[in-house]
Amino acid sequence: MANGMPPQNSGINSAASGNPVPAKAGNRGVIQRLQQSQAKRRAKRANKTGEMTLVEHLKELRRRIVVSLLALAVGTVLGFIWYQSSPFGLAPLGEILRGPYCSLPAEQRASFTPSGECRLLATQPFEMFILRLKVGALAGVVLSSPVWLYQIWGFITPGLHKNEKRGTIAFVTLAVTLFVAGAVLAYYIVAFGLEFLISMGDEFQITALTGNEYYNFMLALLVIFGVSFEVPLILVMLNIVGILQYHHVADKRRMIIVGIMIFAAFMTPGGDPMSMMILSAAITILVELAFQFCRINDKRRGVERPEWMDLDDEESSGPIAPSGPIGAEGGIAPAQPVTPAEPIYDNYQQHPQQNFAGFNPPTRPAGNSGNAGNGNNQSPGQRNNPNPFDDVL
Repeated sequence: MANGMPPQNSGINSAASGNPVPAKAGNRGVIQRLQQSQAKRRAKRANKTGEMTLVEHLKELRRRIVVSLLALAVGTVLGFIWYQSSPFGLAPLGEILRGPYCSLPAEQRASFTPSGECRLLATQPFEMFILRLKVGALAGVVLSSPVWLYQIWGFITPGLHKNEKRGTIAFVTLAVTLFVAGAVLAYYIVAFGLEFLISMGDEFQITALTGNEYYNFMLALLVIFGVSFEVPLILVMLNIVGILQYHHVADKRRMIIVGIMIFAAFMTPGGDPMSMMILSAAITILVELAFQFCRINDKRRGVERPEWMDLDDEESSGPIAPSGPIGAEGGIAPAQPVTPAEPIYDNYQQHPQQNFAGFNPPTRPAGNSGNAGNGNNQSPGQRNNPNPFDDVL
């Protein structure tokens, strides 16, 4: 070109694409997308209350589920690798989980190696791979717990106040700490539970556990203890959001302890009394700590126990005033006589000067006075109105 400028785009993209698109239309599409994204950011900053539509809630739920699943997949891969390797100087995960079984006396477990090394038995070709994958998945759940717990809390916080959202980091930290504490406690009591179960009848038989049986028992106990330790945190959350108050549970401790004992009896996989007693005692202590937090938090917020909750049924219902006579103040007024309506046809005949717009009085057939054949002798001023059901009947 004469001015040294490059030639302008002719508005047609490469013809090889088969669908030439004007360059201006493509630029408009990019500008529109930028404007839409900026509008969404401005709307998000302007929406200080966190209100969202149902579609926005579903989109956010989908996004948080995808993030949680990705974190779980990464954690599972790391756990699968950790099963036989020693990262950062740690013992292999398989050796750590095998520790409670190997801590049993040698005469109570079968040996399958010439050197007497502690090993578990595998009876299927793919059993070792499936067990490694299962252990890696559990390790992935624990390793990725900060991510998916944060996603759960982040999905709940839009319905909370600003001061309640500040506890996100504290919530995630406590949740991970409680789960790990429960799993660690379960790890150390597995040996006592196994020794109790294996020693029953050891005079006549010896225990040869397969890897599938032992790891299922071990992983189930770890998960149950870890999840059970989250119950106090749930109670604290319910108290923070105002659903659960201390006066609701202050006088129900006996029933709660019995419920915890029943829960521990059903949830412990081995059914041994040692695991059941330790689990129920630990949950009872944590629940009592949660109740004390609820009491202090309610006192700080000025929430007191209502006085009517300390009354019996008769006192709380209150006296009932006797009913008054009909027509008295607050009662039912006496019935009044009803004035009958005046017929429209007779009113038209008596007052023809009034404006009855659009009204055409019914005509009588010729030769029919309206009272012939019925045995009634009525004057013209006492004519009956035509029966509207005559045409039907």
